[in-house]
Amino acid sequence: MTDRPAADDTAAQPESEAAAGGAPELVPAEQVTAALEAAAEFKDRLLRTLAEMENLRKRTEREVAEARLYGNAGFARDVLAVADNMHRALESIGPELRAQPDAKVLIEGVELTERELLKVLEKHGVKKFSPEGEKFDPNVHQAMYELPTSELPPGHVAQVIQAGYMLGDRVLRPALVAVVKAPPKTPPSSANDNSGSAD
Repeated sequence: MTDRPAADDTAAQPESEAAAGGAPELVPAEQVTAALEAAAEFKDRLLRTLAEMENLRKRTEREVAEARLYGNAGFARDVLAVADNMHRALESIGPELRAQPDAKVLIEGVELTERELLKVLEKHGVKKFSPEGEKFDPNVHQAMYELPTSELPPGHVAQVIQAGYMLGDRVLRPALVAVVKAPPKTPPSSANDNSGSAD
């Protein structure tokens, strides 16, 4: 009789192991579908977050590069006034003063200083441009007045009053220019009137 209860205990043992988690229970299909949908949603969120982080990194790199290049725009604009004054001073020197030996050394020194200043500006991305003879571009030129001349086609720069400067690919200061004016149109009827009066 003692053997029989022992046999019952061994028969009951697998059921208790299954209840305790020894063997896996079957999961309903709805739970699997919900888990797959949640995993897909988390994956989508992760990919979006990674894309946003990459865009932020690129935007930050671009802003840092622009700050390096264009951060000195205010200082460069102020230095242009010095370059303009040096240029005006050199242009105002007449040929008789240039012929004097004492003045010649001073003039050469000022010319050398102007060239060095422009070289330093160019080293920092500031480039001078003088658009004489080019087609007028309102993006980089500022028209001061019109000149009637036949040397250039209408709409071209006839004279540069003040040189312009670029900082990288941006206009630091537009060139002040005089633009060629189109010649006045003569009415064709005046030629016909002359021929008619000859009859």
